[in-house]
Amino acid sequence: MRNMSYCRFENTSMALRDCVDAINDGDIDSTSSHSEIDGMEQILEYARQIVDMEDSINEIINNSSDDE
Repeated sequence: MRNMSYCRFENTSMALRDCVDAINDGDIDSTSSHSEIDGMEQILEYARQIVDMEDSINEIINNSSDDE
């Protein structure tokens, strides 16, 4: 859906920042719920995939700044 994709990455980046802060602040640890731990594990896997796509992501970013 093109009309909603404009906020996908913006909203996700804010949510990821919140997750990073929670980990840094000790709000999540080995005593957290299984669903929280599972979610953190999934985020870690997605993060690995994103790092593997770094060149493609940088290309998109660089091409978008050329349009401005």
